[in-house]
Amino acid sequence: MKRLFTQAVFLLCMTTATAQTTDFVVTGTCPTDGIKVYLHDGQANNQALDSAVVTGGRFSFRGSKPHDHLLAVSRSDDSWMAMFFCDGTPVAIDLTDFTLKGSALNERLNRYDLGSRPFSRQIDSLNHQYQSVMTDPSLTEQQQQQRVAQLRRQAMTAISGLSSHLKKMLRENSDNLVPAAFFPMMAGLWESSDVAAALDTSAPYVQHPIVQDIKQAFEQQQAREQARQQIIGKQFTDLEENDPDGKPHKLSEYVGKGRWVLVDFWASWCGPCRAEMPNVVANYKKYHDRGFDIVGLSFDNKHESWVKAIRDLDMPWTHLSDLKGWETVASQVYGIMSIPASLLIDPQGKIVARDLRGPALGAKLKEIFGE
Repeated sequence: MKRLFTQAVFLLCMTTATAQTTDFVVTGTCPTDGIKVYLHDGQANNQALDSAVVTGGRFSFRGSKPHDHLLAVSRSDDSWMAMFFCDGTPVAIDLTDFTLKGSALNERLNRYDLGSRPFSRQIDSLNHQYQSVMTDPSLTEQQQQQRVAQLRRQAMTAISGLSSHLKKMLRENSDNLVPAAFFPMMAGLWESSDVAAALDTSAPYVQHPIVQDIKQAFEQQQAREQARQQIIGKQFTDLEENDPDGKPHKLSEYVGKGRWVLVDFWASWCGPCRAEMPNVVANYKKYHDRGFDIVGLSFDNKHESWVKAIRDLDMPWTHLSDLKGWETVASQVYGIMSIPASLLIDPQGKIVARDLRGPALGAKLKEIFGE
């Protein structure tokens, strides 16, 4: 997936609404006495607004928020949240299965929310498995790479299923607010063209504060992306960083010297970077003898972690870093705001493509070098 929102973008979704204030009443049942139940603000990064202790299998919340403000309820022993809009109709939630009774709008929202749950649960599970694999000292490097590749395939299947579910939800709810509750998730999963299409409409959900904030962030991101794409066709900009032995090197030592070079922006702590690396390694081994090189520019800030990742991931190309994390000169020179990222530079030093990942990298190299 290309040009996707990151979770940081959604922290913008905290605009204070000026709509009329509406009272809400939430009652619910939960099978475990003594545990805490939380009320969350769905428009402020799901921060907790209130809590209650389950007594006699029941809990309740009362309060007021702007009309149609998104709220959610969760239990302390489960990360899932039951979402609802503050629309003045009392809400009753069963935290055994997270089903909800209330207005027609909120019951509709609940059905689509529960429909997304199997996919979200699977994605969370795969993320936990990935972390376990990456920290399991009993696995050989080959076993680790094979397991990561398997988890990645499973994750892509789950993500595809969730994306399809959300597209169906959007088609079936263009006349109401339900899509607003899912818009942060949609913007994080979908291609920019799909997000733009979902925003380019007069549907009611577009006017909700959640979507308006994301629309503003999306437009800003699109403007940045257009500026970033202007680099295509231009000569690379030189910079200097140290190799793992602490010796300084300029990018110009490797770029513009008659070989195709992928400048790869990554970090040892970046999960997507590590997941992508087997693909990068495979392409390097396939095309290196035919004129293809890689220069890795790391966003690490710990030398030991950086060097260990190079070794563990079998990355036999040139590596440079100033170990300044996001403050690295590589980020400043090339405007890199998220990783993994990359630039493909031709033998004369002209940038011809950026952010080639997955099959796109192999396809481009096949176009250049042939089979």
